[in-house]
Amino acid sequence: MPAPDADLVLLESCVREAGKIARGFFGGSYKQWDKGKGNPVTEADLAVDKFLREKLCAARSDYGWLSEETEDDAQRLKAETVFVVDPIDGTIAFMKGRPHFTICAGTVKDGLPVTGVVYNPITEQCFTARAGNGAHLNGAPIKVSERATLEGCRMLADKAMLAHPAWNNPPNRPWPPMEIETRNSIALRMALVGSGEFDAMMALSSKHDWDMAAAEIVVTEAGGNVTTHTGAKPHYNQASTLQPSIVAAGPKLHALLMERVSHLNLPRGSDRR
Repeated sequence: MPAPDADLVLLESCVREAGKIARGFFGGSYKQWDKGKGNPVTEADLAVDKFLREKLCAARSDYGWLSEETEDDAQRLKAETVFVVDPIDGTIAFMKGRPHFTICAGTVKDGLPVTGVVYNPITEQCFTARAGNGAHLNGAPIKVSERATLEGCRMLADKAMLAHPAWNNPPNRPWPPMEIETRNSIALRMALVGSGEFDAMMALSSKHDWDMAAAEIVVTEAGGNVTTHTGAKPHYNQASTLQPSIVAAGPKLHALLMERVSHLNLPRGSDRR
């Protein structure tokens, strides 16, 4: 079994190479189609997926594989360690020529992330982390913010979600004024919390393992908390790849968010990527 640091070196090398493929498509013309309502895919997604699958699986033939753009294989459930990959997280941003997408790859063992890389090949931000070794942005250590108040915090979330009447009527308190932005890439939202550029992020509708696994360890190794809206810790590489929601922030702010969202009966489709 390779050491976790060897896996992280492998992941970062391959993800950065895959970034060259994504940059080759970005802003150009390419085939695109819809896998389902609001779920687009492009030639770039498939090209990056193919490259990463071939490179990573050749280097670690005993690891399982889970990717948004590869047909699911139940054999991954028998593997001790599994690659969890999103070849382009934020495909809508990619298609619109916006630099708010990432290439994400991580390893998961016993349902928990061990290593993770979240790479934006346009801005050249490469977030990396492995269990017990902290989180880094382009090699420099990063930490979550220590903010302990919601008012004025830098929040990555959907404004319409936060304005939903169900979350602003008793017994809830109205949300205080916050600096709210969003990014199409869930992993980028999480990584920006890990780096302290933003204080928190929320996505209060279901996501998938590949949206979250690589970025979760970036946040937690940077000192933050990542849970569902009920406070449960995500577990990955289960039979279902769905995660119900996600809340990520530094410990103090995370606790305040839990006070507001942990009891919610969330409407479906409340968050838009």
